[in-house]
Amino acid sequence: MASSLLGVVKIEELRKRIIFTLLMLVIYRAGVHIPTPGVDGEALKTVFENMRGTIFGIFNLFSGGALERFSIFALGIAPYISASIIVQLLTVVIPQFHEWQKEGEQGRKRLTQITRYGTVLLCIVQGGGLAFQLQSQTSPKVVLNPGFSFVAMTVLTLMAGTLFLMWVGEQLSERGVGNGTSLLIFGGIAAGIPNALGSAYGLVNSGELSVFKLILLAVVILATFYIIIFVERGQRRIPIQYAKRVVGRSVYGGQNSHLPLKVNVSGVIPPIFASSLIMFPATFAVVTNSTFVQKLSQQLMPGQYLYEIFFVGLIVFFCYFYTAVAFKTDDVTENLKRNGGFIPGIRPGEPTAEYIDYVLGRITLGGAVYIASICVLPTLLTENLKVPFYFGGTSVLILVGVALDTVAQVETFLISRNYDGFMKHVRIRGRAAAS
Repeated sequence: MASSLLGVVKIEELRKRIIFTLLMLVIYRAGVHIPTPGVDGEALKTVFENMRGTIFGIFNLFSGGALERFSIFALGIAPYISASIIVQLLTVVIPQFHEWQKEGEQGRKRLTQITRYGTVLLCIVQGGGLAFQLQSQTSPKVVLNPGFSFVAMTVLTLMAGTLFLMWVGEQLSERGVGNGTSLLIFGGIAAGIPNALGSAYGLVNSGELSVFKLILLAVVILATFYIIIFVERGQRRIPIQYAKRVVGRSVYGGQNSHLPLKVNVSGVIPPIFASSLIMFPATFAVVTNSTFVQKLSQQLMPGQYLYEIFFVGLIVFFCYFYTAVAFKTDDVTENLKRNGGFIPGIRPGEPTAEYIDYVLGRITLGGAVYIASICVLPTLLTENLKVPFYFGGTSVLILVGVALDTVAQVETFLISRNYDGFMKHVRIRGRAAAS
């Protein structure tokens, strides 16, 4: 462990990346406390006290408390995530998008540009929806000077904040350690842990939360940590055998290896994507008078059966969708064939691809059930244990999953420079191990 920490300090590139990551997270947390002009902070605090446990409470959790402060980062990174989902789904439907995806770096740049335009459009819709929602609050009065100027200023301010976070996320992925977008969500959730612990302590002192329930809650959270780490490191290893090749007087190949398939290839992407999409009805409900949209928004609140069904369904869908995007079976099969590798008992080519798809589909189902089970834990806690604060499965899954991926990337730097990882006999496997 000491050698690993020394390696972090000695490797200049890794040291710079870690410092850059921490600096960007500090800037992000500082921006959370910069308020949007024209809003009464005290009145806003009262309004959001009544919204805890709703879909806006989850939105506030992902934004790191920026929404309840209505800061310049109130929309968080959610519009960018939603735009990314839409563009990825369109690559399956629109042939031109599919062609761009195959073009490599140039094609990805075009899709990224479209994602940015989509982010701007969603910022206008969501920012305008929040502005109209706040203007409609009359008891207490939140907006100091309601009108078109407030709506326009709010939309521009929130759009600028989201676009800045989008840039920060891209810079973190390129120049920092870990996935930038996931790190921003991680930073927001982690920042709420001290308040959650303080709230729990206050509830115990006031008698609203018994010591037994608090201990039971702690045990459940620790057990969730263990399950997440256990499953995230889980792999299904398909045996691979390489045929011997004679080149001149040398013999190549003939060794045995394996193809590692992670139980959860998609990581924390499904719950993040599902949470972003399920917020759409709530966003449109504040800008429309449609009775259907209003009723649908009320049913899609945490604790409602329709919300849980949609949430689990979206998680399962995105587990399969993101696995299909991240793991290219045809490419893996072609690489095996080119290098003389084959699965014992399976013919090379199409049969190999079908076998890998069959195995991947089965373990993805297990991964989807695991993620869905972890993410519905908050509802079970709040309904059965009557815990009056939101901190549970989705947030724990994101915290642990992002931490494991970040540590895995740091370990890659250390091992490539001949340093031991953080654990001598255990390697932290990142998302790249499966692709």
